Amino acid sequence: MDIIKSIEHEQLKNKIPELKVGNTVKVHVRIKEGNKERIQVFEGIIIKVQGGGVNQTFTVRKTSYGVGVEKTFLIHSPLVEKVELVRVGKARRARLFYLRDRVGKAAKTKEQIGARIENREIVIKEDLVEEPVAEEVVETPAAETEKAAE
Repeated sequence: MDIIKSIEHEQLKNKIPELKVGNTVKVHVRIKEGNKERIQVFEGIIIKVQGGGVNQTFTVRKTSYGVGVEKTFLIHSPLVEKVELVRVGKARRARLFYLRDRVGKAAKTKEQIGARIENREIVIKEDLVEEPVAEEVVETPAAETEKAAE
């Protein structure tokens, strides 16, 4: 395997959430302030997913106090704790940049009726679970004579 690919493979998360454009998600991000660390939740609509491998990103948009805010997250970043699916949206295109021009309820995507809210994950790397190996005890002739003496 190529050196760069092997280094990138180590950085990949084992499981990543299944992200689709138009879904409303809660992204739990680890924030470091001074020497304290906390988790902050950013809830919004996924407007684009791009890239692949280690560099795969997704952009989430929300309106906060009347101002549109967009954040781009690396999927494989150790700072992204988890991504929760809040609502399944209906999108007919890959990039929802037209939501930037909309205000209020028009800035949302239509909800898919009857869609189940499941946090599905895509397995990238299999977890290698090592089973404990049972060691066989081999008795030597000297051990047999000691047992017989007792």
